[in-house]
Amino acid sequence: MTSATEPPTPATIAAFPPQTIAAFLAFCAGDWLSLRSRFSLEEASAEARQAEEDEVSWHSSERGELTVAYLAPEGTDEPGGLEITPPTGGRHRLLFLPGGDFQGSAPDGTVSTGRWQLWPDGSLELTSQRAGTSVRERIWFTKANLRLRSSVENLPDGRPGRASFSSEIRRVSRPAG
Repeated sequence: MTSATEPPTPATIAAFPPQTIAAFLAFCAGDWLSLRSRFSLEEASAEARQAEEDEVSWHSSERGELTVAYLAPEGTDEPGGLEITPPTGGRHRLLFLPGGDFQGSAPDGTVSTGRWQLWPDGSLELTSQRAGTSVRERIWFTKANLRLRSSVENLPDGRPGRASFSSEIRRVSRPAG
């Protein structure tokens, strides 16, 4: 796969919201300003509850810049992929397959697999499992340069573990002149 980091073109934006998985992935390319809130939904132990009196440990927020590159497919029937560089560094890759599967790789060498589904409302849902824990993430655009993401982790016994919500605004360069 080749990398193309170009933001959507005027023709791509005119086709908003993206109607195919390849168009959705290409639409994700760009530099994003991100605000992410994370929540721990697990029931806290007695020690953790005591620590919470001094510090709120069930919630955190972080701001940062997120860079997303579209990875163009090698074959004509493949959707392509994404290379994501979060504010904390390290590149994550997601490669999407035509049948609804995806493969992910993290900087630490961890490999993940899962399923994707592009819904009629234009949102992309990713579902993956690791060691009995399942994660469901939904990504959608409300405008061409505003993307929202939510994720929920469910523990092996079905209880929610963690959740997050991100709002991301695409950096747009103004023409010189």
